[in-house]
Amino acid sequence: MKTKKNKSIFVCQQCGYESVKWLGKCPGCSSWNSFVEEQPKIELTSNQNSRQLTGFSSGTFALNDVTVKSFERVKTNIKEFDNMIGGGIVPGSLTLLGGAPGIGKSTLMLQISSALSKNGTVLYISGEESLSQVKSRADRLNIDKGNIFLASETNLENIIQAINKIEPKFLVIDSIQTTYHPEFTSAPGSVGQVRECAAELLRIAKSKHITVFLLGHVTKDGDLAGPRVLEHIVDTVLYFENEKQQIYRILRAHKNRFGPTSEIGIFEMKGDGLSEVQNPSLIFLGERSVNVAGNIISASMEGTRPLLLEIQSLVSRTNFGFPRRMVSGYDLNRVTIIIAVLEKRIGIPLDNQDVFINIAGGMKVKETAIDLAIACAIACANANIVCPSKTIVFGEVGLAGEVRAIGQVLERLTEAQKLGFTKAIIPKSNMKTLHYKGNMNIVGVDNVYNAIQNIKE
Repeated sequence: MKTKKNKSIFVCQQCGYESVKWLGKCPGCSSWNSFVEEQPKIELTSNQNSRQLTGFSSGTFALNDVTVKSFERVKTNIKEFDNMIGGGIVPGSLTLLGGAPGIGKSTLMLQISSALSKNGTVLYISGEESLSQVKSRADRLNIDKGNIFLASETNLENIIQAINKIEPKFLVIDSIQTTYHPEFTSAPGSVGQVRECAAELLRIAKSKHITVFLLGHVTKDGDLAGPRVLEHIVDTVLYFENEKQQIYRILRAHKNRFGPTSEIGIFEMKGDGLSEVQNPSLIFLGERSVNVAGNIISASMEGTRPLLLEIQSLVSRTNFGFPRRMVSGYDLNRVTIIIAVLEKRIGIPLDNQDVFINIAGGMKVKETAIDLAIACAIACANANIVCPSKTIVFGEVGLAGEVRAIGQVLERLTEAQKLGFTKAIIPKSNMKTLHYKGNMNIVGVDNVYNAIQNIKE
């Protein structure tokens, strides 16, 4: 019987789109020059058993007959990490940790491995560094090396042999882009290799009940390198948001099957590794400038944690016909809407002014609760008005210039009072249900104009 010859296919290295011929631009993700030639999988005949993704299967049961096994999370005693993922690591889970080169992925995983080694054997597979390099970093970080085994390997078959030999409780792969399956001819890091290696490691995690950590590279746009299917395979996706040049590292969960995705972990890079930041609000406000027009403090919620942030605004006359709007740490389109509201509803002329907005400390805020602080900061910078240093402002701004209610106001006010703030400007509609018993002066406003007038007073 003649066998069909496997023809080459071209696969987009960004999204996994397949084509029979090379394309300059990917129809799936619009990436340029992202297609790489790969050999397709060999089609199995009818008498061959196809390999399942996870390597195990269950029978069919009625939902009422299914029993739920209780599990205990394994704590790393790194509070920022444990709180972010929901209270600890779930046994048998598959976690993907991504971030820019040099941001601290390997450092954090060594610290986590040291903590987990007290609960079982840890196998650390390094495909990018030699054993002596990993040992040197472990010595610098004062890692507890008693129950940690190292291997410098990229071949998946050899990694599986090491797993069967040592039988670890925790497995770290550094990184998934350097690991390759010998049955595939494509290069390590390609779509096919990353997909198949991750699927094989998922089978190991679920069948052997081993907790697996995968370290991944990111593209120049900050997205995880490799196919999107990799993020669907794993249970948890963690990203380092900040660049490696900044002292503080923000770790955020973008996907979590066993916990929330709204929590963040804040770390500080030091000579002996990543240390937890106990009071991030104090860190972000520690170097703020007082008596400067355009600087206002606001409160943002990251999960259940309130963070006080400094909103910096600079308004200067443009030298060109088209004014610039530059924003760091917030949505540019949202700031453009706020500027239009200030021009139309309040009459502040900004059509010939450059507007610059910055969230101090490198934070990236997604919630709209800091809209009012940004509007007041722009207005104060334009009129050269200094906001009192003990005043905090938060609220959402609508297109009519109204200030809309936000959630978790009490938590924001409590955090502000701890740091010595004496006055808060909040949405008036939140005053109806607010049960605040502190000694701060709470001012409710229903539009942006009233908020600006309260800052002037």
